[in-house]
Amino acid sequence: MDKNLCDEKLYKQVFDTYAKDLKRFLFFKFNDLETAEDVLQETFLKLWKNCDKVVFSKVKSYLFTLANNAFLDVKKHEKIVRNYSNNYVEKQKTHSPEFLMIEQEFLEKVEKAIAELPEKQREVFMMSKIEKMKYKEIAAKLGISVKAVEKRMRNALINFKEKIDHPF
Repeated sequence: MDKNLCDEKLYKQVFDTYAKDLKRFLFFKFNDLETAEDVLQETFLKLWKNCDKVVFSKVKSYLFTLANNAFLDVKKHEKIVRNYSNNYVEKQKTHSPEFLMIEQEFLEKVEKAIAELPEKQREVFMMSKIEKMKYKEIAAKLGISVKAVEKRMRNALINFKEKIDHPF
């Protein structure tokens, strides 16, 4: 019969036996004593939570596997944070205050141009560009021909281009 790791004395014996080597292993991996100690504690906490499932003869392998997996998780998380930070910095560079102001002015111009379209043109424009409906779907919804939708859309685009001074 295998020994039960849920016995506190046996658990303490396992800790005393493997903690020092595991801490060295983690320090070697992280090159940071504080992180190594944190992961060491998490590793033994997981062992305690799963004490009834871990076979005593495999406890050393289990501990080092948990520790290595924790190391990989931390590194994966650091990579995600690094990528996010790099993307954020790049966006900040390309989105200067001047760019943001110009973008805001353009968006206001677009909204105003849409609002000033005649109602039938605006309706078709919004269904096509905002709701991503096909001309056939718009025609069916409005009870008009596809040709009528095409004509309204063409006129809407002409009016829109004139109002925002920006070609499409």
